[in-house]
Amino acid sequence: MTERFDFMKLSSEMTKKLMELSFLDDKSAVGKEIHDLIKIRASQMNGCAFCVDMHVKQATLHGERPLRMHHVAIWRESTLFSTRERAALAWTEALTAIPQGGVPDALYDDVREQFSEKDISDLTFAIMIINAWNRANVAALAPPGSHDKEWGLDKANLD
Repeated sequence: MTERFDFMKLSSEMTKKLMELSFLDDKSAVGKEIHDLIKIRASQMNGCAFCVDMHVKQATLHGERPLRMHHVAIWRESTLFSTRERAALAWTEALTAIPQGGVPDALYDDVREQFSEKDISDLTFAIMIINAWNRANVAALAPPGSHDKEWGLDKANLD
């Protein structure tokens, strides 16, 4: 796959701001494990090969189990996710592919049982951020693994 354009260089100031937002998001109290899961799921839904590749490698470096990463695509049927993780994945799907009529109150109520309002707000921003990255990388046809060495993802040893 040949990259269409390098948005990181062509729109460097905007990329820098999105990176800053991403670094702020990484400090959220929601936790790395949930962040890894939602980044993988949103990227799967959006067909972003670059981001699926990157976030699987990051999750591996964070200690995520391989089978759970394989099960992200089938999380509803899998027994490997906690109620809290399921709520985060459902919220991710609803905000990534916003249903006609918006996000159902019943879903919000389910998410609210697992997360504080602050956590839901942070989770919402995390989903917004990964969707922004997905859209940029899908538009640019960013090649999976093209920044591995630069970002330390080669340490995941998933070649």
